[in-house]
Amino acid sequence: MSAALAAATAAVTATCEAHDLAHRFGARSALEPVSFTLAGPIAAAVTGPNGSGKTTLLRIVSGLLRARRGRCTLAIGGRDVAPGERRHWVGYAGPALSFYDELTAGENLAFAAETRGLAEPGRAALAALERVGLAARAGDRVAALSSGMTQRLRLAFAVLHRPPVLLLDEPGSHLDDEGRALVARLVDEERRRGLVLIATNDEREWRLAEQRIELRGRGLGHPA
Repeated sequence: MSAALAAATAAVTATCEAHDLAHRFGARSALEPVSFTLAGPIAAAVTGPNGSGKTTLLRIVSGLLRARRGRCTLAIGGRDVAPGERRHWVGYAGPALSFYDELTAGENLAFAAETRGLAEPGRAALAALERVGLAARAGDRVAALSSGMTQRLRLAFAVLHRPPVLLLDEPGSHLDDEGRALVARLVDEERRRGLVLIATNDEREWRLAEQRIELRGRGLGHPA
């Protein structure tokens, strides 16, 4: 993503719509049909039983997974964004996000910034680490970070390119009270300039949102 595009994300509006969206993994139902409309600036929470499809829904919105049924559209500044292009506009943090253990926290983010085409990868990486309170550990290898610090690094990765759409899957995982306050602050800041979607069953997290999408699936990926 160019520097001009990165700067433009601060001013655009984001809209996400789902129409009878559903997904299956073989015989297992991963997401029962769901429909909704989200128009930023807003923070919305996705809740539901374990296995009801919270992570699956975020992966579909991000463009990482193609739904088996229905459709999910994402528009930035009134322009529809194809799933293959969404990585430019979406920031994603989830439990499955991993880093190169042999590299430092700063090197991991600088590499990510460079692959995104940011003009000054090192500076962007440091700015993201500062936002999550991890700047002092920029030179530490990821393998040496605690689980809470690694979660902060995931959050830094998500906001690295200042995306107008932020997807957070269990953002408070492994975080202490200070870390959870950080999540609340990030959600408040990002919802003012775009769309934030939080997958969670933690009341402390879904209460950060103005809108709630409750998945009604039976959970645990039961056959259907």
